[in-house]
Amino acid sequence: MVPRISDRELHEECGVFGIFGVPDAASLTYYGLHALQHRGQEGCGIVSADADGALHRIKGDGLVTEVFNEEKLAGLRGSMAIGHVRYTTAGGSGIENIQPFLFRHNTGDFALAHNGNIVNSAPLRRHLENRGSLFQSTSDSEILAHLIKKENKFPDRPRIFAIVDALNMLEGAFAFLIMTSNRIYACRDKYGLRPLSIGRLGDGYVVSSETCAFDAIGAEFVRDVEPGEIVTIDRRGLRSTDYSQYKRRLMCSMEYIYFARPDSDIEGCNVHAYRKESGRLLWQEAPAEADIVVGVPDSSLSAAMGYAEASGLPYEMGLIKNKYIGRTFIQPTQALREKGVRMKLSAVRTIVKGKRVVLVDDSIVRGTTSRRIVTMLKEAGATQVHVRIASPPMISPCFYGVDTSTYDELISARKSVPEVCAEIGADTLAFLSPESLLKSGGRSELCMACFTAHYPTALYSSVEQANKEGK
Repeated sequence: MVPRISDRELHEECGVFGIFGVPDAASLTYYGLHALQHRGQEGCGIVSADADGALHRIKGDGLVTEVFNEEKLAGLRGSMAIGHVRYTTAGGSGIENIQPFLFRHNTGDFALAHNGNIVNSAPLRRHLENRGSLFQSTSDSEILAHLIKKENKFPDRPRIFAIVDALNMLEGAFAFLIMTSNRIYACRDKYGLRPLSIGRLGDGYVVSSETCAFDAIGAEFVRDVEPGEIVTIDRRGLRSTDYSQYKRRLMCSMEYIYFARPDSDIEGCNVHAYRKESGRLLWQEAPAEADIVVGVPDSSLSAAMGYAEASGLPYEMGLIKNKYIGRTFIQPTQALREKGVRMKLSAVRTIVKGKRVVLVDDSIVRGTTSRRIVTMLKEAGATQVHVRIASPPMISPCFYGVDTSTYDELISARKSVPEVCAEIGADTLAFLSPESLLKSGGRSELCMACFTAHYPTALYSSVEQANKEGK
């Protein structure tokens, strides 16, 4: 892949959206995917089902507004559709990996969209290929489709039984949408690592990775899909099937910290409120002698507001994000990528000059962006920059869909807090504790594997590969 310039250092893998029983379903899916665009900007697709049960698909590289237009949406007829926005993680890039996948089969066509990462994908793929499966893509998401068909020993049974059997063979993080000619199955992993919510729109239903997409189309939140649950949506309404009795609520903590939009609610907790509370707790744990509080746009602004409120320091817009530098700003050399940071972010000189600044950010991954921002603020006249991070140090790779898959990419896996502080050029540096991460949302558990190295699932060959590539 060509190296990219990014305004931040982390990327989510994708977002899913589905709609049942609503006219012009594809057009509404377009708006839903647009609301989920922050979860993936490299490719997107929509599959619709028309009145005769035929499935139609359009997908392509780029943003939702680049792939779709009125003419294309008009060709996606029907009152049922699923869509997907993608950021490349497992499987790599390429048009063949853009979802939803569409499968033609003599027992009925179906489409599939996936958010997450299957950690036992390699042994499952080998198992399926040895039994004659031919894969269209390198994505781990396609494995579920082959399991549904390949492992179905009783083809006359309702499809839900084959889906239950297939999901029980998967290990990892996932929110799957499976669409047939007459229904949608919404499936969530038994650990609850990835979000998936159901909404109501008129006489129909909507399913989305985040509730912010409901607001975009005027849908009303109904409930979350539970860990280990399959929700069937068809003309009879909603039906629930538990495919696993082992259930946890280990939502990925990075959903709250960074990935989700602030106007989304995840498992009953508003993301903005969570981040603001984490900022308040961050001040309690790590106060700083300073004049102003500045947040790194956009995902850190809520935490910065909370830190400012708790500390009594003024909250200032000391950094401005240029919203017109988009996905297409790609440069092939390190020197040009360095300049790109200044095109994406700029310091407000008159605000920070002569001030001691508390810089609140959501996380430090590689440390390169943090170093550039600290340098930028000091060059703009800040006398001191005290960095406060609204999450713990990231010491372990994520194998569930976040693009930190080796130790080499994580500065905190190799350096102590004082060493990281020196590396980024800050006057002081402090991180939020894991305990406060839970307290921010009133939760008893979250997946914090990237902060604690305690993984909720078996990892198969993933750790071995991470060690080989990094540490």
